[in-house]
Amino acid sequence: MSISTDPRADPAGDTRADPVGDPRVDRTAAIPPAGGAVDLRAVGDRIERLLDDVRASAGPVLIERVEDLLRQVTELYAAGLANVVRVVAAESPPAMAALVADDLVSSLLIVHGLHPDGLPARIEGALEQVRPFLAQHGGDVELLDIDADAGAVLLRLLGSCDGCPSSAVTLQQAVERAIVAAAPEIVIIDVEPPTPVDNGVPIALGHKPTYDECPAPGAGLNAVPL
Repeated sequence: MSISTDPRADPAGDTRADPVGDPRVDRTAAIPPAGGAVDLRAVGDRIERLLDDVRASAGPVLIERVEDLLRQVTELYAAGLANVVRVVAAESPPAMAALVADDLVSSLLIVHGLHPDGLPARIEGALEQVRPFLAQHGGDVELLDIDADAGAVLLRLLGSCDGCPSSAVTLQQAVERAIVAAAPEIVIIDVEPPTPVDNGVPIALGHKPTYDECPAPGAGLNAVPL
């Protein structure tokens, strides 16, 4: 009698219809240690990759069940979070403000449509936070347009950074990071480059007089030492 070590032969370790159970897959890659910061975007990407694995390896029935399971769990947590927001907002506005100020909680509120601030207010708030940094390098930023349906914003960098160690690219990246943190639903950020500022001194042009020799005293040819 032989005993198979193939996990597919063990009903408890069946991975044929459950690629998520594949021991070759690191399922903790996006899970931080206790008390660590959570990158919501990284976790979301990880979930999408796992779903892609399921869709590529499982049958249609299992795929439908997995997707339904995720919907049910998401709706359950969303309903619970909505109740928390309702109670905290009514009983303690300062506590609600503290929750909104937390990056992770704020992102979850946005995902579930529970954030008290609308998209324009959050983007404007993000720009206000980054303006002091831009001002240190002689720059500023202007919000030109928001397309909520496309998840896009159009910005314009202002000012000049001539001689500044931070290039326009660095300033643009700072603006983009601030917007993504405050409005993760924004996926397109178009930034117009700063308009160069002409700091030159205007010169009045006229007719140049002509001389047979230099008019400055002692500047004639005879004054040149041999």
